[in-house]
Amino acid sequence: MRSARSSCLAGFGHAVPIRRVENAEIEERLGLELGWIERRTGIRARHWAEPGDTLSGLAAKAGQAAIENSGIARDDVALTLLATSTPDHLLPPSAPLLAHRLGLANSGAIDLAGACSGFLYALTLADGFVRAQGRPVLVVAANILSRRINPAERASAVLFADAAGAVVLMPSQDPETGLLGVDLASDGSRYDLISIPAGGSNRPFAADVTPDECLMTMRDGREMFTQAVRMMSLCANRAIAHAGLGARDVSRFVPHQANARIFDAVCGNLGIDPERTVRTITNYGNSSAATIPLSLSLAHQAAPFASGEKLLLTAAGAGLTGGACVIGM
Repeated sequence: MRSARSSCLAGFGHAVPIRRVENAEIEERLGLELGWIERRTGIRARHWAEPGDTLSGLAAKAGQAAIENSGIARDDVALTLLATSTPDHLLPPSAPLLAHRLGLANSGAIDLAGACSGFLYALTLADGFVRAQGRPVLVVAANILSRRINPAERASAVLFADAAGAVVLMPSQDPETGLLGVDLASDGSRYDLISIPAGGSNRPFAADVTPDECLMTMRDGREMFTQAVRMMSLCANRAIAHAGLGARDVSRFVPHQANARIFDAVCGNLGIDPERTVRTITNYGNSSAATIPLSLSLAHQAAPFASGEKLLLTAAGAGLTGGACVIGM
């Protein structure tokens, strides 16, 4: 073992359930006019899990693809980080099962609950581990949000999706690769803008808990929009500055795919050419923490990342939690 000067993204993967749900199905159920969802969110379709699908199974498909794409041996993976808001069970964590499914015999494993920004937090922790230990890390973000949607609540029912994305971080001696700048933020004063009211230790399952209280609710969608744009823009500007770069140096902008209007507003605030924005929300919806690694994998498939590219990632979500990372390829 030896420490590394930096890390590098060496493998990408993603997975989505087979079932594809078009907007028309949701619009008909909610009594919305045809086209309402796409006009307000940018979403045309999303994927939802079937009854037999599991979070760990979906995550394993993405993780396997990333490991294969990286070309490393499974025994080399020293740590597995799983960013999720929908683990298979409240206890035990799902990451050890994920590592087992992937045959990662030498890997530690832990869940991280950071809502929509969970992947960025996991990526930041993974980068630190790689630099300190000089060993590869698998980062997976996965969610099955369709099982937490309240089908009668328009604000959340039209947005959320199921997906998994994964990356492999490898040690590197090139100081221009890996995390070049990072900024993480939180604002607990807006803790309840998006929540699942019951099921935790504050309100455990009991006779007075209704089924709807165990589903996701968005208290104020307009306020969530405003705060997401603010936090994503602020963190992104700080991360770019920490990297010693300017907006013009960003090769590709990979935002959390919460709502197309949100990341378009952030793009405008940052002064980034919209053509450099990676957009996957149209066909995949909002899968919370999974949207950024899903977008990275799809973007790499369409046009492989080249040496020297600078990627800007940013997200904000429930908690509020948020952050941004600048990554050198």
